[in-house]
Amino acid sequence: MSSSTLNASTRLLPKDFIWGFATASFQIEGSTEADGRGKSFWDDFSRTAGKTRDGGNGDVATDSYKRYKEDIALLKSYGVKSYRFSLAWSRIIPLGGRNDPINPAGIAWYSNFIDELIANGITPFITLYHWDLPQGLHDRYGGWLNREIVLDFERYARVCFDAFGDRVKHWLTMNEPWCISVLGYGRGVFAPGRSSDRLRSPEGNSATEPWIVGHHVILSHASAVKAYRESFKSKQKGVIGITLNGDWAMPFDESPQNVAAAQHSLDVAIGWFADPIYLGKYPAFMREMLGDRLPQFTPEELEYVKGSSDFYGMNTYTTNLCKAGGDDEFQGLVEYTFTRPDGTQLGTQAHCAWLQTYPEGFRDLLNYLYKRYKKPIYVTENGFAVANEHTMPIEQALEDTDRVEYFRGMTDAISKAVLDDGVDIRAYFPWSLLDNFEWADGYETRFGVTYVDYETQKRYPKASGKFLAKYFAEHIEKGDASPSKPTSIPSKLSTGGAGAMETSASLIGTVSA
Repeated sequence: MSSSTLNASTRLLPKDFIWGFATASFQIEGSTEADGRGKSFWDDFSRTAGKTRDGGNGDVATDSYKRYKEDIALLKSYGVKSYRFSLAWSRIIPLGGRNDPINPAGIAWYSNFIDELIANGITPFITLYHWDLPQGLHDRYGGWLNREIVLDFERYARVCFDAFGDRVKHWLTMNEPWCISVLGYGRGVFAPGRSSDRLRSPEGNSATEPWIVGHHVILSHASAVKAYRESFKSKQKGVIGITLNGDWAMPFDESPQNVAAAQHSLDVAIGWFADPIYLGKYPAFMREMLGDRLPQFTPEELEYVKGSSDFYGMNTYTTNLCKAGGDDEFQGLVEYTFTRPDGTQLGTQAHCAWLQTYPEGFRDLLNYLYKRYKKPIYVTENGFAVANEHTMPIEQALEDTDRVEYFRGMTDAISKAVLDDGVDIRAYFPWSLLDNFEWADGYETRFGVTYVDYETQKRYPKASGKFLAKYFAEHIEKGDASPSKPTSIPSKLSTGGAGAMETSASLIGTVSA
């Protein structure tokens, strides 16, 4: 879509603009031993004392494996066009490997889930890998540290394309390779918990392993894309890409050192993966910083790595002010702060120390990515965790004003980027449909637009969910491709189950867009 297709006078996004919500398998499914599922390396990691902030694990999560019809009814009540979710590799191939048996029950569950989405007018948008590696591959050869994983991931991808590709037309290979590499193998805060810090990790090398893992993730992604394009695309006619995390970087001030620091931050946070995939090479700054610790692609590999994404999948949450002189290679030797030179804060502080609101940075990043990589953009994650929401009474948590204001700013930034700047943005998936298991934070951090009472597993839409439903109902051109009108968002605490969604459509108007 180009800016010429937009109705600028009424400030509407085009009718084929996709919006929905995002989740991930390990964060919501639970049922970790159901129907032949194999172990993920997050299973034991999250059960290990000290690995999650509140001691939580993924054994139950939001119980979505059992409650998926309720979740789909909730999605429909918000009027979404699409739903981004991930497949659990170990449900489909319990041990993970290319010669290991496929689990028919896992295939059947996801097939039924996809059918239920489509029956409710919701387009599936699938992530193949959202951090839950089969434990079998980690035990067998070290998982992402070993090049063997490229072949095993390709086989897994082929199984998924074959099983679901007749109905699924939007694919993401990987979610946030930076996090896979750095948090799992550099800082050791995510599974498998490897780092050079022996107080945290019994083994690992933060100076080398993250760069090796990142390289293997890129090759695995590109191999899966090559397989899709060669064997499936002509018949299934879908699109495939990758989603990369990365936040906008602004210089702390206009000094040359800090201006350079902001670019160095972008080079590592984004360019580490985006530059090889879209431009065919690692950023020069990374090669200079890392030397021979950064693996190289062979000419044959670059043939299928470069251009291996049909779009730019973008996960972003905040903006960082950047100062030169840091010692963290994973941040490009840059120090991050939210405090301006005059002592004021960039925006409203979230529950997470790393997140403040700054919608102007979101717009700047959209423009930067579109100009640099020249691909349509799908915003596949964007969200806000309200400070101390986990301690609030439910009634207070449902009035999540800080999250509403965050999304008000972000949706305005998207509209301006599309209508005023001509950026080709095709989708927006706020994180997240539900409060859920937030990895090392356990259940303490809540990103959901729907409150989950973990004692009862009942779902209660928050003001932010109603705001987004109303916003997109009013800001997308009408037509066959536009989302359905929200119909049934409850304003009071529900009694749970799909029947809890059966309330008046007029309730959507309780939050101003």
